[in-house]
Amino acid sequence: MNAIVAVDRNWAIGKDGDQFVYLSRDLHNFKTVTMGHPVILGRRTLATFPGGRPLKGRRNLVLSRDPDFRPEGAEVFRDLDSLLAAAPEDAFVIGGGSVYEALLPHCDTVYVTKLQGEWPADTWFPRLDRLPGWALTSTSAPMEEKGVRFTFDVYRREAGQ
Repeated sequence: MNAIVAVDRNWAIGKDGDQFVYLSRDLHNFKTVTMGHPVILGRRTLATFPGGRPLKGRRNLVLSRDPDFRPEGAEVFRDLDSLLAAAPEDAFVIGGGSVYEALLPHCDTVYVTKLQGEWPADTWFPRLDRLPGWALTSTSAPMEEKGVRFTFDVYRREAGQ
C-alpha cells in the first residue's frame, strides 16, 4: 500500500479539514501518481473534492463510521479490518489525518510534496525523516508556484521494518 500527502516544513497537512494551498503542479503530480489506482480516504476528505464526489478514474474506498453515509460512486467501509480486506496492494491512502495514522503501518511507499513554508495547522503527518524504518529514496529539483517552494519526495520503508 502507498500514501500520498502534502506537508509543510513541520509535517503539518492541514487546518479545519482542508490543505494549506492548492498548487497546480502538486495537483497534477497527485493525479499522475494515483490515476488508475484505488484511493483510500475518509469521509471529510471526500467532502473537500469538487461537489463532494469521488475521484474519477480511481476506485474510491471511503472509511466512515457514519451508517447513513453512502456517496454515489464510492465504496464505504465502516471499519479498518473490512477496508484492509478489500484494499489492493497498489492502493493509495490520500487522507485525512486519522486515515493516514491508521494505515501508515500498512504502507511501504509514501509520496510527499514538501512545502517550504509553515502554516497554522491542526493536523500532522508523521515525520518520516525521523521515523525508524523509513528512508528518503528520491527528491525532485526544487520548484516554485504561487510563491511557495516545494519538492516531490519519495520515502520507502526499509526492508524488514
